[in-house]
Amino acid sequence: MKKLVASGMAAAFLGLVVLLGSSPLPAQTVAIKGVSFNAQSGLKENLEALVGKDLFVNLRSGKVYQGYVKSVGSGFIHLEKIAGKDFYDALIRLDDISAVEVKFRDYR
Repeated sequence: MKKLVASGMAAAFLGLVVLLGSSPLPAQTVAIKGVSFNAQSGLKENLEALVGKDLFVNLRSGKVYQGYVKSVGSGFIHLEKIAGKDFYDALIRLDDISAVEVKFRDYR
């Protein structure tokens, strides 16, 4: 009797896995509105277009910051809500930035 119950539970579990694993429509990748780079512009102009967006800033030293662009000045970027550091912001020199990473696509 125990074997019958166990095998019935295993079959039910397997059926549930198959049912949840198969989706009728595959997820599609879509562009996120308001996020883009302009390779013809400078770093400052590209960062100004990303105010309010979440991004990664890679510094020449190898340090990486993730946060939201609050503002961009003549020589600095103000990142707020720094990942891993609750209640902290960062003021980063534009000259120290070697790369910027931004999420351009998402699933729908």
